Amino acid sequence: MDKKNLKEIRSHGHSHGSIDPSIATTRKGIWAVKWSFIILMITFLIQVVIVIFTGSVALLADTIHNLGDAVTAIPLGIAFLFALRKPSKRFTYGFGRVEDLAGVIIVMIILFSAIVAGYQAVERILNPVPIRNIWAVIIASIIGFIGNEGVAMFRIKVGKEIGSAALVADGYHARIDGFTSLAVLFGAIGVIIGFPIADPIIGLLITLTILKIVWDSVRKVFTRLLDGVEPEYLDEIRHSLTHVQEINEILNIRARWSGHQLLAEIHIRVSPDISVTDAHRIAEDAEHEIMDHIKYVSNVVVRIVPGHSD
Repeated sequence: MDKKNLKEIRSHGHSHGSIDPSIATTRKGIWAVKWSFIILMITFLIQVVIVIFTGSVALLADTIHNLGDAVTAIPLGIAFLFALRKPSKRFTYGFGRVEDLAGVIIVMIILFSAIVAGYQAVERILNPVPIRNIWAVIIASIIGFIGNEGVAMFRIKVGKEIGSAALVADGYHARIDGFTSLAVLFGAIGVIIGFPIADPIIGLLITLTILKIVWDSVRKVFTRLLDGVEPEYLDEIRHSLTHVQEINEILNIRARWSGHQLLAEIHIRVSPDISVTDAHRIAEDAEHEIMDHIKYVSNVVVRIVPGHSD
């Protein structure tokens, strides 16, 4: 390979992949967000009616949290709609980052729900109010668990299929919400056996659970915002490149998330004696191996670095 051609490959690299294949997965994400929002809003409306008739602060905390969980679907849905847009001259990488910004909004919504629920719990501990229709509280807690667990399974399944960390995280969030709904059940049982303060105490425990979710979500979201990527993906990229025999050395591997799409850039060393055509084929082979091993990868940039003659 002559030096001029090698220089051209080295400076321009090799880039393949586009956001077009991700359109189907993005639409599936929108579909999942829409139906999970509907289910959680139905759950919320049933619970809020029961809260009015019972005065249960634990159920109120759980209801507020369920509303917050339903509302988180709105920024996530908007992010998926942005992901359908094609890259522009200003946003050449597309709009996948909107999904990461939606994650920040989701964290803020969850934090707000924790503050409201915590305030209500402390208020009822200081100023107890008797709970009415305790059996309705029990029914509401069971409804809350069923609604949240159904949404959790739905979100997690679709999120894993399309590679959306935000949707998967929101699914686990819904699952924890389901368990907090069961906690309301235990609070109601405490009231039945003669321990009325159990209700606001359970409400406070739910608040602490929400704060734990906030902390976990903050770590995940800001890792993405700072271009962090799970090390196992880099290991899998390195492993996939071992299937391309013409690669003499893997010099560098970089990757970052843009929404639910993984963007990768690799530098590889090849023999200095190969032709431009062969270098192009090697780059394509490397790209295909990476995409075959990691389904979330939507774009790969391969940069060829010539080796040294003996």
